[in-house]
Amino acid sequence: MHPTGSPADRLAAVGNQMIEIHLWLRAELARLRAGLDAAGTAQPSRDLRGHCLTFCAALGRHHTGEDAGAFRLLAEEVPELRTVIANLITDHEVVAGILERVEALLAGDSAVPLARVRGELDGLAALLETHFRYEEKRLVSALNALSGRPGTAEELLGLTAPGQVSG
Repeated sequence: MHPTGSPADRLAAVGNQMIEIHLWLRAELARLRAGLDAAGTAQPSRDLRGHCLTFCAALGRHHTGEDAGAFRLLAEEVPELRTVIANLITDHEVVAGILERVEALLAGDSAVPLARVRGELDGLAALLETHFRYEEKRLVSALNALSGRPGTAEELLGLTAPGQVSG
């Protein structure tokens, strides 16, 4: 259940919303990889390319939102988390590089090297799993402890939790 009250109430559960976003991103990446596997050796459909590019954009927005929003706020409020946050930002940079490579592979109308796309997505899935677990383990309780701060969860996390309307 999502908080529906004041912005302070919504922010009080931003850590929980981060977990929901991570669950959604994991599911979307799994769907994407399954769609790529279903394509076999054939070129991915326009829908599959679109799904991949949409996923890349959503993941990029999420990480950019965390870096500029939640992480900045946590670094100010909980200085002992600065090393954790620095590690997570480094992960975000590695993820951004993978996303750029995937987008470049899917760009244009030319043949797509599916084995390379699969390899990039497999690497992304492995990195994201460890990244999400580390982030959730280290930050959720600190995020949930913040209250009464300006900004919405969407601004702090870069995405609205699935099923959540930002407000």
